Amino acid sequence: MKRRLVLAAGAAGAAAVSTPAWVGAQSAWPSRGPVRLIAQFPPGGLVDTVARLMAPHLSQAIGQTVVVENKPGAGGLIGTDQVAKAPADGYTLLVSHASVHIYAPATRNTMPFDAVSDFTHMAMLVEAPMVLLVRSQSPYQSLGQYVATAKTKQVRYGTSGIGSANHLFGELLKLDGQAPEHDHVPYQGSAPAMQDLLSGQIDGLFDPITTNVAQLKAGSLRALAVSTPARLPALPNIPTFAEQGFPSMTGSQWLGLSGPKNLPAPIVQRLTALMPEILAKPDVMARLEDLQTLPRKAPVLGEDFNKLIRSQIDTWTKVAKRAKVEVIV
Repeated sequence: MKRRLVLAAGAAGAAAVSTPAWVGAQSAWPSRGPVRLIAQFPPGGLVDTVARLMAPHLSQAIGQTVVVENKPGAGGLIGTDQVAKAPADGYTLLVSHASVHIYAPATRNTMPFDAVSDFTHMAMLVEAPMVLLVRSQSPYQSLGQYVATAKTKQVRYGTSGIGSANHLFGELLKLDGQAPEHDHVPYQGSAPAMQDLLSGQIDGLFDPITTNVAQLKAGSLRALAVSTPARLPALPNIPTFAEQGFPSMTGSQWLGLSGPKNLPAPIVQRLTALMPEILAKPDVMARLEDLQTLPRKAPVLGEDFNKLIRSQIDTWTKVAKRAKVEVIV
């Protein structure tokens, strides 16, 4: 367990604060913290980054100590399951992740929890677009060339593992592009897959754009397509999958704020209202823009977030069945 104290809301200065946020927090959280914010992936990744970026603002707003705890393992299932089984008192929260709440239910034959009913999903925080990468020396200059080759000749693409969002995107391209030679090569994470891409062992890599922005701007990688509905303003030369004939390949890896089911209403209301405010803070927005991982312009909150999760589980379950992707555990 990796613990890190992000911000202590205490001592005389904090006690003297008399704002609506503080008054609301006192009535919602019956005792002093800490509030545990679970990041179900290792330190240094996107979940950890977003958790530590938001935690000081959250702590200040609710008047509670916020502690970020990394609980990695089993593709995020271990930390998420701990939150599902935690007391519903507002002292255990989760930076929820689409890979656990969408793609795992779509591909795994068993789950340790129900991705919707075992949680209180309060807000989508940010979305990380998927991108198809090739090395800069690759002969593929466009998605059309890449798919045309995979119709008759083996094109090997890497992902962070079987049943991942990356894998389902790759299989969807294979299906919709009628490219039977688009062959999946799974890795234990994106880092070893990137090494093999750069060395020419594989032809393409499906990965969230967040960890690849610097290499794309430097020119060591070429992106053939991005999964956003429109081109990214910061990377306008990357065309979308949709504009190249693959409208079904529009989606993302999102992060959200969730907790155990049956959280008290005052806590749910307070946290749901806070999330758009925190995401709009200049330091938070600047860091998210650096990562090309941004909140939606119209926040997805409360029941709308729950509906989106249910809809996406249904969509990607159908893709998994079409592609015959199933993770047996």
